[in-house]
Amino acid sequence: MHIRDWQDILTDVTEADVDPDGWRAVAGTRQEGLGEDLFLGHPNAGVYELKTYAKNPRELRGVGTQVARRIDDELDPLLPQQNRQQDTESEEQGRFAVQSPPSDEEHAESMAKRLEETVRVHSEAPTSPDDFFTDVMDALESPAFGPMKYEFDGRPEELNKLTETFEDTDDLLAKDLDDLVESDEVSRGFQ
Repeated sequence: MHIRDWQDILTDVTEADVDPDGWRAVAGTRQEGLGEDLFLGHPNAGVYELKTYAKNPRELRGVGTQVARRIDDELDPLLPQQNRQQDTESEEQGRFAVQSPPSDEEHAESMAKRLEETVRVHSEAPTSPDDFFTDVMDALESPAFGPMKYEFDGRPEELNKLTETFEDTDDLLAKDLDDLVESDEVSRGFQ
C-alpha cells in the first residue's frame, strides 16, 4: 500500500483504461476529525479510499490509496448499484463525476457543441434522468462517473462497513490526514 496525495489518486482514476460509467462511490463525514471519507470503485480498476478536508473554501487537501485491486462479492453490495431502477433506495442515491479539463480551445469548443446537441436531443424526446446524465457525461468526456451514496452531515452504513473492511489502511490514512491538518494549522476553521 502506497499512501499518496488525493489528487494523484484521482489521476489514477481518470487515466484508468476502463469503462467511464462503471465507477461507483460512497462518501460521508469522517468518523473522527475534520473532513470526509470517500471510496471509489470500478470492477476492472479496483477500489480507492480517499480522506480529504477543506483547508479553505478554495483548497481541498487529502490523502488516498488503492485498497483493493477488484470489487469482489464482499465489496459489491457496499457500493451503489449501477442500475438505479434496480436499487430499492435509488431516491437516496446520487451521482458523481470526475472531470478532466479540455486540452485546448478547439477541444473545448468541440465538447461544448456535443453538450449543446445532447441537451437539445433530450429536450425534444422523453428520456430518463439516468440517460440524460450518462449522455452529458459522455459529451463532456468524463473519465469516471456513476452512482454515489453520500451523506453530507453523516455516514452511510456502507461507508462504515467499507471503513471496517479496510480498517488498517483507514487508520494509516486518518493519521496522515490528521498530520496534514495539524501542519496546515487549520484545526476546526478555515485558514
